[in-house]
Amino acid sequence: RQFSAQASKQIKGERLEALRERLQKEDASFRQFNIAQYSDPVPKKNRDESGVIIHRKPPWLKAVPTSGENYVKLRKTVRDLGLATVCEEAHCPNIGECWGGKEGTATATIMIMGDTCTRGCSFCAVKTSRSPPPLDPDEPKKVAEAIAQWGLDYVVLTSVDRDDLSDQGAFHFSKTVKSLKQRKPDILVECLTPDFRGERSLVKEVALSGLDVYAHNLETVERLQGRVRDYRAGYTQSLGVLEHAKEVTKGKVLTKTSLMLGCGEKQGEVEACLKDLRSAGCDVVTLGQYLRPSRKHMPMKEYVTPEAFAEWQRLAEEMGFLYVASGPMVRSSYKAGEFYLKALIDSKRERIED
Repeated sequence: RQFSAQASKQIKGERLEALRERLQKEDASFRQFNIAQYSDPVPKKNRDESGVIIHRKPPWLKAVPTSGENYVKLRKTVRDLGLATVCEEAHCPNIGECWGGKEGTATATIMIMGDTCTRGCSFCAVKTSRSPPPLDPDEPKKVAEAIAQWGLDYVVLTSVDRDDLSDQGAFHFSKTVKSLKQRKPDILVECLTPDFRGERSLVKEVALSGLDVYAHNLETVERLQGRVRDYRAGYTQSLGVLEHAKEVTKGKVLTKTSLMLGCGEKQGEVEACLKDLRSAGCDVVTLGQYLRPSRKHMPMKEYVTPEAFAEWQRLAEEMGFLYVASGPMVRSSYKAGEFYLKALIDSKRERIED
């Protein structure tokens, strides 16, 4: 009996030590929140004193007003040149802060290839059609002219999906980047691209156009892809786009993606998604709150708290992402990250030159 008790104690000690070692070696994990800490449920119906149904957002979801000299100047240039911006088309809540240039150079995300998309994602406010208007052949020149007028040193280009075109707009995207670089060689260009239906040759065309950051949004966790995105999009397909962009550029460009929270995803699913992104070589990730553009769009499930977003940032950073922007108002092209990315790219350039 004495031997049995001592052996049992020894075995328990060995197991405890083994468990400690295993926990130290395991990847970072999300600190579990209770429901009240992690999110606020979206109320089904709220009524004011007159009986009208209202829906008040949590206090942490407040946007900067759309005003200021830079905001007016940037909006005028966009109108004069007939350009589209995702800031306006997608009803981005940060347009006042980014266009206003409160903390440095104003930022805008130019949306090329028109303002009408061939896909119909349930979260997106951009117009859709099976047969959008033809591409403007002068658009690359107009975009370069606009950027020159703004005096930006970091610009984000994105586009609608153009499944109606044989190359899905890849060569137009590439031409726009090259036009920008010819006019302003030192400008840093981030391209937020479609998935090009996973066609590697089209991803390669854009990735090798001279851009500095190749971005493509995964949008949500694997389980919710069919609910959130168009049926032609896919989890594995999008991961493949990011992985191939990194591969063909031999790691010389940064890859970036974005996730929306509040769509009904589970914490373990987000964690698994982040791990998949790191396995695909993704360098930068942004996480933000999904906000329903209108009653026609996919409803929200919950408002994720700022504390939970901070925890996701900690976890993603521990996983090895070079830069993480995580917060309720963060969007894929939110300017807060662009200043950091500029320094990151400049540093990478210097290492390559050395």
